[in-house]
Amino acid sequence: MWLMNPQNRFNLANSVTFLNVACGVAAMYFVTQHQFLPAIVLAWIAGGLDILDGKIARKFNLSTEFGVQLDSFADFLSFVIMPAFLLFYSLDLKGFVPVFLIGLVFIYYIISGLRRLVEFNLYTDAGSVSKYFTGVPTPLGAILLWILYLLHSFSIVSNVWVIAALTALIAWSLNSKIKIPHP
Repeated sequence: MWLMNPQNRFNLANSVTFLNVACGVAAMYFVTQHQFLPAIVLAWIAGGLDILDGKIARKFNLSTEFGVQLDSFADFLSFVIMPAFLLFYSLDLKGFVPVFLIGLVFIYYIISGLRRLVEFNLYTDAGSVSKYFTGVPTPLGAILLWILYLLHSFSIVSNVWVIAALTALIAWSLNSKIKIPHP
C-alpha cells in the first residue's frame, strides 16, 4: 500500500507532515489578518502533527532522508516563521525605527531557527533519536514566543523592547550548548 511505502513521498508519515505545513501556512494567513486565535489554534494543531509524524515514521518504519528534510521544512514554517510573525504582528509597532530595529530581532530569530534546523539535519540520521537536544529545539522556541505573545497580550509585559530582548535571548538559545532532554 502506498501509504506504508517509505519511498513514496506521500506515505502516511510524510502526509501528516504536509498537513503540518498546511496548518502553518493557514496560521500565517490568519496572523496577517490580525486574527490571532485561529492562528494559534492552527499552530498547536501543527505541533500535534509534528509529534504524530515522527511517531508514525518510527512505528511503521517510514523514516527516510526525505522525511527528515521535510520535517525540518515544516518545523521552519510552523515553529520558526509563524510564531515570529505572530509575535511581531501582535506588537502593533508604530514608526520606522521601532519597526526596523525590532524587525531585525525577529529576522535574527528566524535565521537562528533556520541555522538550528540545518545543523540538526547535518548531524541526524533518518530514524535515529538522540537522548538530548543541544540547544533549544524549534518547537520549544515557538512555545516560548507564544508565551511572550500571551504576556504581551495580557499586558503583563507591555514594553516592546523587553519583548524584543527576550526574543533575542530565545533566538540565541536555539543554537546554544544548552542540553534539553529528548522526550
